[in-house]
Amino acid sequence: MRGLVIGLAGIGLSMTYSILNFANFAHGDYITAGAFSGWATTYLIAGLGRADVGALLLVGAGGSVFGGTLGVNVTGTPFAIIAGIIVAGIAAVGLTLAVDKIAFKPIRDESGITLLITSVGVAFALRYLMQFVFGPSVRGTTNQPASVSLYFIDGIVRVSTHDAALVGIGGALMIGIHLLLQRTKLGKAMRAMSDNEDLARVTGIPTEQVVRSVWIIGGGLTGIAGYIFILWKGTLGFNDGWLLLLLIFAAVILGGIGSIYGAIIGGLVIGLTASLSVIWIPSAFARAAAFLMMIVILLVKPSGIFSGRSTA
Repeated sequence: MRGLVIGLAGIGLSMTYSILNFANFAHGDYITAGAFSGWATTYLIAGLGRADVGALLLVGAGGSVFGGTLGVNVTGTPFAIIAGIIVAGIAAVGLTLAVDKIAFKPIRDESGITLLITSVGVAFALRYLMQFVFGPSVRGTTNQPASVSLYFIDGIVRVSTHDAALVGIGGALMIGIHLLLQRTKLGKAMRAMSDNEDLARVTGIPTEQVVRSVWIIGGGLTGIAGYIFILWKGTLGFNDGWLLLLLIFAAVILGGIGSIYGAIIGGLVIGLTASLSVIWIPSAFARAAAFLMMIVILLVKPSGIFSGRSTA
């Protein structure tokens, strides 16, 4: 589950790097912004008439209202969940386009390090703006979901409806990205621009439109990834995206910088390593285990699992 979220969020980061050629450190806070926007919508729909509107829009800041009290889960409030997913994607798209227009577009022709440092500043600004608006507390967002018990080798694995929702939504979006890249003119234009931006511009590809599409697609995937990640783990805080960001970078590097499929596979490897390592080591070292796995694989294949193939 964790690997799917990391892979889905990593697609947007990988697209940004392969086409705009810079590592966007604000990506983690796009995840959080999408999550807060989506969950504010879910709370509002699920709790309208049962709690104060302001408390609902602030996602229960200060313990004013709880998702468990509202009965928020996939089977109990399906319309609220679907609306939240849609709004999370739309809000993240709007945020990425606004940040690009205000902060990145004016300096797009500068060096990658200039864009990187700018993205760090944007990340801090967004993170503490969300902390100011929604508060610093970590709040529970969902009610206990329904689950089924499956027998597996020597024990029981419980699969909840939230697990199924994450797999279904994440898998569908990844398949959609594959079809977009391989079967559409936009996908071909994105791959061409990633390979050689100057040649793409000379051959008549509308590069500015491609850049805008990258922000829209990447932002939408990132916002939805943030929402379903919170749906799965059941808690929400202002630095959730930041805590995921290093794992997302590790996944993108492991899969091969610029490779969309590499980001997906890298996310699964990093997520599985972080989760399974706690069988043998303390949970505090799970992230270290994930990075160790990345280092070991890169020693064998330095350019990444997908050999750094651009875009696709």
